[in-house]
Amino acid sequence: MRSPAPAPAAKAARPGNHKKALRTVTIISTFGGLLFGYDTGVINGALPYMQEDLGLTPLTEGLVTSSLLFGAAFGALFGGRLADRNGRRKMIMVLAVIFLIGTLACTFSPSTEVMIAARFILGLAVGGASVTVPVYLAEVSPSDRRGRIVTQNELMIVTGQLLAFIFNAYLGNTFGESGGIWRWMLVIATLPAIALWIGMNFMPESPRWLASMGSFGETLSVLQRIRSQEEARREFEEVKAMAVEDYKSKMGTWKDLGIPWLRRIFFVGLGLAVIQQITGVNSIMYYGTQILSESGFGREAALTANIANGVISVLATFVGIWLLGKVGRRRMLITGQAGTTTALLLIGIFSLILPEGSVRGFVILALTVTFLAFQQGAISPVTWLMLSEIFPLKIRGLGMGASAFLLWIVNFLVGFGFPQFLAAIGLSNTFFVFAVLGVGAIAFAAKYVPETKDKSLEDLEHYFKNVAGQKSGAAAGKAI
Repeated sequence: MRSPAPAPAAKAARPGNHKKALRTVTIISTFGGLLFGYDTGVINGALPYMQEDLGLTPLTEGLVTSSLLFGAAFGALFGGRLADRNGRRKMIMVLAVIFLIGTLACTFSPSTEVMIAARFILGLAVGGASVTVPVYLAEVSPSDRRGRIVTQNELMIVTGQLLAFIFNAYLGNTFGESGGIWRWMLVIATLPAIALWIGMNFMPESPRWLASMGSFGETLSVLQRIRSQEEARREFEEVKAMAVEDYKSKMGTWKDLGIPWLRRIFFVGLGLAVIQQITGVNSIMYYGTQILSESGFGREAALTANIANGVISVLATFVGIWLLGKVGRRRMLITGQAGTTTALLLIGIFSLILPEGSVRGFVILALTVTFLAFQQGAISPVTWLMLSEIFPLKIRGLGMGASAFLLWIVNFLVGFGFPQFLAAIGLSNTFFVFAVLGVGAIAFAAKYVPETKDKSLEDLEHYFKNVAGQKSGAAAGKAI
């Protein structure tokens, strides 16, 4: 096994301090989620002002919005592999630098072309964070608290989006007549980028990644820092045994997908990525202000009303984190998909039958809030949590990266296509399309998604192997 890159020394914590240390690790690393949320949400309010300053058309509007998402797809694809090679902690630090560079490039963009390129660079960081931060959290978390800890990243994502909506509304309503106000909306993201880079300098590396590299002494040291002494010793033996087993079979590559149980997990991961995005959630998160304007609100009123979408996203995520400790992941996912599909159908119906005006606007706002309650309270936290935990260590970077790549590609298609659909077929028909896709998402979740609640990462790996073994045995029996 090759030696990992040097990381800060992880001293064993005094009794009781391990909880504080784990909490600090969680808070600092999830600044990556905060940046993810702010950079994807800020375009919602900045776009109307960019339209005036940069002369955007529906086509270039879609390109400015979705170029970040296209970049995120590649950031996710390569971010997972780079995190496997160089470590989760170092990767997050690199992402913080890219966040800073990308934000400054967007802020000072003189033209549409430069803005599209700068948003692509920023997207590399967003995509890398979407893969690396949940995996880092999953690998530092004890199994009985993994659900709540990993989904705190989702909480930070929606908090970042809420902050973007609030700053957009304040700046737009107070200084909206000033030229280039959208630049001030964008530049705020430099502050959490700097905080993330500084904070991660003092955080430990993932103990599971250290074990996969053969650094068992440092693995134990990190576990002793973020666990009680008894928990650290017990978990160290599990992690060490699984790391040795995975090393013997070498790190995963695309060829490993020829193994049935790995291929099935990979397929489930890709499916989870797709069904999270085809709800059309990001049509609301990126174009919520335009949707409300189309429904009857003025521009400034739409900016303010859109804050409700951010508030409900944060509140729903709190509820989702609580539910993850009580309810199975699979059940939450299917319930969330049913709720979002119903809300999408109703948005389409009421957009069609209600005349333009304030009543229509408030009805659509109430339905988008309802939609986000199901999306952010169930679908989104479960998706990122399950993606971080279903893949075995040997293909965790590969599987998470490929799934997140597909998630961002679908996200890109939604972000790019929504203005075109809106102009071509109208608001109601656009949401009818999303509702039909939602029915397909429910069917997939019901048939293929397994339950992962209360299982350690090592337990999950053994579980999938056993299921695959049983199916292979049954198939062989039928052949005989």
